Amino acid sequence: MNTTESILISAKKATQSAALLSEKQINQLIDRIAIAAISNMQFIIDENKKDLALMDPLDPRYDRLKLTPNRIRDIASDLQSVATLPTPLNRIHSDVFRPNGLHIRKISVPFGVIGVIYEARPNVTFDVSGLCLKSGNVCVLKGGSDAEYSNRAIVSIIRQVLEQYQTDPNLVNLLPSDREATAQLLNARDYVDLLIPRGGQSLIDFVRKNATIPVIETGAGICHTYFDESGNKTIGQAIITNAKTRRVSVCNALDILIIHHSRLNDLPFLCEKLAASNVEIFADTPSFNALAGYYPESLLREAAAESYSTEFLAYKMAIKTVGDMNEALNHISLYGSKHSEAIITEDADAADLFQKRVDAAVVYVNTSTAFTDGAQFGLGAEIGISTQKLHARGPMGLEELTSYKWLVESDGCIRKP
Repeated sequence: MNTTESILISAKKATQSAALLSEKQINQLIDRIAIAAISNMQFIIDENKKDLALMDPLDPRYDRLKLTPNRIRDIASDLQSVATLPTPLNRIHSDVFRPNGLHIRKISVPFGVIGVIYEARPNVTFDVSGLCLKSGNVCVLKGGSDAEYSNRAIVSIIRQVLEQYQTDPNLVNLLPSDREATAQLLNARDYVDLLIPRGGQSLIDFVRKNATIPVIETGAGICHTYFDESGNKTIGQAIITNAKTRRVSVCNALDILIIHHSRLNDLPFLCEKLAASNVEIFADTPSFNALAGYYPESLLREAAAESYSTEFLAYKMAIKTVGDMNEALNHISLYGSKHSEAIITEDADAADLFQKRVDAAVVYVNTSTAFTDGAQFGLGAEIGISTQKLHARGPMGLEELTSYKWLVESDGCIRKP
């Protein structure tokens, strides 16, 4: 038996321990983990620096990998928020008495063991652990080698808290960072009930093609904002700047600005503040001409076909000019990843049409796509942003980490032949 299989077996056994924890015990554990994150902040940062030293600072993943005191405090705050949320377990979805004497209830229950594969995102280690504990699940974490020191440090802290409070430490597990562990996890049908990949499109595609256990796709986001012919340019400038530059390495960041041709004269104003962040723009011919002489020449490029199918995860953005709403909607349908899409408009009918026609997990009107986040939606931390439609869609919080089962009782009912 190798290390990975041993961990998977221990994780499966730990589901029995998880089932015996009370809501009060779970909340206390999550709160203590948040406190431990703060008290061990320097240790976490020191280990994180070892990972950062092995990555090129220009790599788009560098920002996601980096942990700072403020980020650790935010992580701890999100964990404490999760602890205060109502439990998602044992909720009664239906409760009926059948004429044949059966009392049938449908209640929410944990999945059991949830595996998560992710790249350079050590914050995920805390987020997933907290959410899985709160929802009664055991987690098996498979982080990438680029965050190995960070993930080991974080999991060691979490498991110390669990042991300190006489709780099975195997509720939270970290697999080796090698490829062999990935292959075993993808095929761990006897041990893992659900697998969630968090990372770029290549990781998600790899997991979807190779996993033999249920998968929920999350993460990859090619996000658009359409500036309609009736859009307010002041609102538009603020939204575009925020969605593009707030944090470029996250999946809700703006990738493609679509603009109605009648508003091209406002494009220099809409993009004005992007230059301060050195945002490189890949513009089609009409938008390129509108920006020429106004936007820094060193940051302005002609768009290529791949400009519209790229999740940049960097200070880069493409611009597409359209003649009407239908052309904008068709462009989003062709290139979007069903993550987050926005329209800036003062026309209520245009907003309504956009909301009805756009096929995405989150559709915004006059709002930055940066809000696609579990904490911003009141879910506490999130386990990911689902871009599929089966079971969960959009930010996945506690409710999305449960399944259900049927409870049937009677006074000796038997079914007639």
